[in-house]
Amino acid sequence: MFAEPTTFDRLAGDWRIHQLKGGHRFSADDLFTAWVASESRPDALTLCDIGAGIGSVGLMTLWRMAPEAKLLAVEAQEVSHTLMRQTVAENGLAGRVECRLGDLRDPASFPEGRRFDLVTGSPPYIPLGKGVVSPHPQRAACRMELRGSIADYATAAARLLREDGTFVVCFAAGDPRGEPAIAAAGLHLRVRQDVVFRGNQAPTITVFVATHAAGPCDRREAFCIRGPDGQWTEAYFAMRRVMGTEVEGARS
Repeated sequence: MFAEPTTFDRLAGDWRIHQLKGGHRFSADDLFTAWVASESRPDALTLCDIGAGIGSVGLMTLWRMAPEAKLLAVEAQEVSHTLMRQTVAENGLAGRVECRLGDLRDPASFPEGRRFDLVTGSPPYIPLGKGVVSPHPQRAACRMELRGSIADYATAAARLLREDGTFVVCFAAGDPRGEPAIAAAGLHLRVRQDVVFRGNQAPTITVFVATHAAGPCDRREAFCIRGPDGQWTEAYFAMRRVMGTEVEGARS
């Protein structure tokens, strides 16, 4: 089915995910997006993952939800969409997950009139001209803003959310475009969670939580994955446990 080798890797609990061995693979960005999303709306029953890629964010979020929760995952790249469909089928999730091939910027990619409790996204955040475009088409589209930016994700989310719905999106912590994009879409920032990959360094990514409703914004203390000594932090292990991704015995 694929022109290059694939792997079938652990994702969450006993759920596994198909990935291209040399292509785009799920990352810390995806894990933290799913964690913040599932912590923000543990009661969500209707989920939508936009720019879903191979399905990692949406599926990790769904894994923590009630058994009756359902996910719509919309992805523009055919190879990623096909991998996601395989993952859904082999995990026995066809009754809970609908995979659609489509561009998140096109309203026709989504079922007309459907609104969601929780919308998630982990967009590429390197503008064209600011980085080297990978020769691998799948990796290039997941890293570079070839099909829009966080502004497009926020605009789509504002359209898809229920009135009391929640949008959770990951972005580069040092890029100033994130918060204005959310505001321009008519949403209100409610949480900013910065993530430091190693102690004594600046945050690498941030996860935003936004809603239609206005309210105070909780600018949380940065989450640290590794301390200054390079060791994974206890907070990181605790997060991995609740997300069903901890590797037993891993402490370095």
